[in-house]
Amino acid sequence: MTGESVRIVIGNGDLTLDALQAVGNSPVRIGLDDAAKRRIADAAGALARIVGGPDAAYGVNTGFGKLCRTRVDSDQLAQLQVNLIYSHAVGVGPDMPPELVRLMMLLKVNALARGFSGITLETLECLIECLNHDILPVIPTQGSLGASGDLAPLAHMVLPLIGKGMVDHQGRRRTAESALAEVGLKPITLAPKEGLALINGTQFMLSYAVSSLGRAQNLMKHADLLGACTVEALQGSHVPFKPDLHALRPHPGAMLVAANLRKLLQESEINAGHATCGRVQDPYSLRCMPQVHGAVRDAYAHVRHVVGVELNAVTDNPVILEGDSVVSGGLFHGEPLALTLDYLAIAMAELASISERRTYLLLEGDELLPQLLTARSGVNSGLMIPHYTAAALVSENKGLATPAAVDSIPTSLGQEDHVSMGARSAVKSRQVVENCEQVLAVELLSAMQALDFHQTLKPGKGVSAAHTCFRQFVEHITEDRMFVEDMRVSVEQIRGGALLDAAEKAVGAVE
Repeated sequence: MTGESVRIVIGNGDLTLDALQAVGNSPVRIGLDDAAKRRIADAAGALARIVGGPDAAYGVNTGFGKLCRTRVDSDQLAQLQVNLIYSHAVGVGPDMPPELVRLMMLLKVNALARGFSGITLETLECLIECLNHDILPVIPTQGSLGASGDLAPLAHMVLPLIGKGMVDHQGRRRTAESALAEVGLKPITLAPKEGLALINGTQFMLSYAVSSLGRAQNLMKHADLLGACTVEALQGSHVPFKPDLHALRPHPGAMLVAANLRKLLQESEINAGHATCGRVQDPYSLRCMPQVHGAVRDAYAHVRHVVGVELNAVTDNPVILEGDSVVSGGLFHGEPLALTLDYLAIAMAELASISERRTYLLLEGDELLPQLLTARSGVNSGLMIPHYTAAALVSENKGLATPAAVDSIPTSLGQEDHVSMGARSAVKSRQVVENCEQVLAVELLSAMQALDFHQTLKPGKGVSAAHTCFRQFVEHITEDRMFVEDMRVSVEQIRGGALLDAAEKAVGAVE
């Protein structure tokens, strides 16, 4: 985690994906602007009037789920909210990564600051202060159905506000009560509906979506770069990337990828050297990169749009509207995120799949490249086994890419009879993205090794710049060694963007 805090003011405009990319690995300092404070106070005042009135309001003076018709006496309303948190904090499984906990807390603050939930300013400021002091609740990743929102994970997020549960703070795990005391904070007493407002929402799913989209965008650009490197290493044709060809089937993603490939491959001596060879067509993993990478780009664009809407949406239930009316609806339902995160997982699985096929081509060997990209095969296995790893991860992705949103198990005795399962969509989409990073790293290691065998002719400018940059970190493979270290460095170069930066300095931005 870096030391410098990311500063964000909530309420003075919409959050954007680009702004949120800086959140996660750095501590956060956030505040509320005056307009947001007024909205919050107005909604809290409206809720107070509703609590004092005779009408039943779901979750305010009634039970939850199937118990929505059970009226709760006024002297039990505070206990109702505490019991809600206790009963819903039943998540299991691996802990949520700290960088995603930060995102989830920030996204929850932003949703509540819209001023339709009835939460008090004091309660919201307690959540903000926990985030500002980097007191991060321990949140299990399993247990959310994605409707009514992410109830279990968000309940675990709320526990520290009432002095319960465990947190990660200053590099160690400790009780929430001790962490709050150390920074001068006191547990809060939940007012009517506040527990419900805090746990209704899609912020668990959404935090994963924000993180996965940022990493996916980086991987899409690197896939184009590595694909261009493999084209040069295999003496592939540049003709399938011609602009007039793609004008005949003008999908935006395909045209963008073809333009990237042309840019990266410009001034290629390798291409000029085999312009009159007898090869008619390349395998699909080379020739169809614009179609496959491009379809991934188009899927990403759709997911990004949906997530952009969700970032600044109200996902509570019920909500407080004008005229002190409490309206029950389904704003918490995770279906928009569930479907699109399944789509993202499918798209990134395909990006890894076509990369693995290109790696296979590199290892086959031909008149220029030795089999397994080693000059002394037999005693050396070369890059045979790194390819095994790529193949294993591609196979794993096939299972992870199976949609979660097509399943629904009725809960709450049938009151919640259709749920999104979007939390599973969110977690596995991140797993697919992480697997894709590793698969692309194997192609990177293989393509750079293959390019070393082109001694006399230079590849395209972008490819050449990336190759030169990579060789500053990883030496040419002359005999078998601990390839796991080479793979680790290759992943770091993809995540850090050094190779892409080098290519873009040579040819301009890869979009």
